[in-house]
Amino acid sequence: MRELIDDLKDIKLAIFDLDGVIYRGNTLIPGVDDIITHLKKLSIQVVFNSNNSTLTRQMYVEKLKKLNIDCVSDDIYTSASIAAEEITKLKSKANIYVIGEKGLKEELKAKGHQICDQVRNFRNIDYVIVGLDRDFNYKKLAIAQNCISQGHAQFYATNADATLPDKDGELPGAGSMVAALKICTAQEPIYIFGKPSPIGIERILEKNNTHNKEAVIFGDRLDTDILAGNRAKIKTVLVLTGVTTRKQIIELKKNINNNDNNVIPNLIINSLDEIFVTKF
Repeated sequence: MRELIDDLKDIKLAIFDLDGVIYRGNTLIPGVDDIITHLKKLSIQVVFNSNNSTLTRQMYVEKLKKLNIDCVSDDIYTSASIAAEEITKLKSKANIYVIGEKGLKEELKAKGHQICDQVRNFRNIDYVIVGLDRDFNYKKLAIAQNCISQGHAQFYATNADATLPDKDGELPGAGSMVAALKICTAQEPIYIFGKPSPIGIERILEKNNTHNKEAVIFGDRLDTDILAGNRAKIKTVLVLTGVTTRKQIIELKKNINNNDNNVIPNLIINSLDEIFVTKF
């Protein structure tokens, strides 16, 4: 009989990052589908939390189902869905200029906001929200700049990831677009909703009525997944199937002195199957 290891025996909610933990690109990491199934058999709630704002939650559901992992859209939390939820708390039916893709735009539309692709009056825009945009260009940057500088739009971002994984290495992440707007407006985003901000994890805990001591995040990035989990005061597990190596952790441990920037996980595992132990 497979049971959770002692370090995780009190867990009721498991939060999984996606790329590097569940899959690499479009390929399932071997055995992960069985692991998710077994966690559910143990009555552990399983949800997924990604910084990628380009896909809708339903698109993630469909992708995971192709990889033999059943879930519903309410099990998916992205930097786009979190951004849409938090912006709606600030203002309903806002006019928003988006540097981003379908995932971000659809999440904002679903909350009743107006996405303004063509801006005739910069003063009519309430918010500029920046996410990963693989069609990013000078015109989009100029419109966003003017909405902030000439109008009264407030600047927010889904995440500030410098890079994102690709089958051939790495590509520029949303942080590249965020940095461009920061430079030309001389303004920082008022808030960045994705990891390492703990706000997404805090919302997951609230919606699942779970205490932070009963939750764990599995991630492959120290400066996003693990830092966000530590800030939210949940258990953090680094999985070495993604971008981080043990050597990097050893080096980091020598230099950690700021608790708010704690990127050291509670547990390090080579692969997800190490969370179980077989008992006879």
